[in-house]
Amino acid sequence: MNAALARPATCAVPPAPPFTVLIPARLASSRLPGKPLADIAGLPMVVRVARRAAQSAATRVVVAADDEAIVQACAAHGVEAVHTHPAHPSGSDRLAEACSLLGLDGEHIVVNVQGDEPLIPPALINAVAALLPARPEASMGTAAHAIASLHDYLSPHVVKVVLDARGLAHYFSRAPIPHARDHAGTAWWQAASSATADVAAHALPAGFAPLRHIGIYSYRAGFLRQFPTLAPAPTEQLEALEQLRALWHGHRIAVHLSADAPAAGVDTPADLERVRALLG
Repeated sequence: MNAALARPATCAVPPAPPFTVLIPARLASSRLPGKPLADIAGLPMVVRVARRAAQSAATRVVVAADDEAIVQACAAHGVEAVHTHPAHPSGSDRLAEACSLLGLDGEHIVVNVQGDEPLIPPALINAVAALLPARPEASMGTAAHAIASLHDYLSPHVVKVVLDARGLAHYFSRAPIPHARDHAGTAWWQAASSATADVAAHALPAGFAPLRHIGIYSYRAGFLRQFPTLAPAPTEQLEALEQLRALWHGHRIAVHLSADAPAAGVDTPADLERVRALLG
């Protein structure tokens, strides 16, 4: 078994190449209307995200907004922003337009940091940016960490990823993957590493654990501009996971294994209050 699949890598991450962070920001939100402009300790959330991203090695941080109100809020706090078309079906489409508006070279590395991640670790941004120069066969980069609980493993709200022997994404799913046929409904990876596990459990690969996908991506700007032109994949439509489109069309996704889970983003009013308490 590939050791990189057995446990998250803890070695030093190589320096990131010159890269730009793009932050898609959409004013409409079904669960938290006006989310990018939600106040967190005196600053709009999207500004908090941009300032956090600026702590990485990025040479430029730009918000790709769907509304002039977001552009103006960014300008008021010294954050660069571009106004993109409001009708884009996804964040990737919005970032593809931003690449064109900014005139980014096709080989330039772009890191997509979600606009609701005010606590994202700058080191994680650097690590994902460094993936593509190290893995020229990959069109995209992303991140994952080992799942700790059975609840997260079984939850459809937690996206899982399985890697191949080279550390590239094999598949993403909301289902519990990989599925341990003879140990369904159990935290089989914990049993495999337990000294008190029964004989059957010891047949499982010791040290191997399912991986939770972290929603951060790196791209070459040329591929990002191409991505919206690719036909949606059946797997993407079934799972509601846009990254499956890249795999469906034969593109590879490199995955950085993080030793730690980053703090959760802001999806609901309760999440917003949690972050306000941390940063207030």
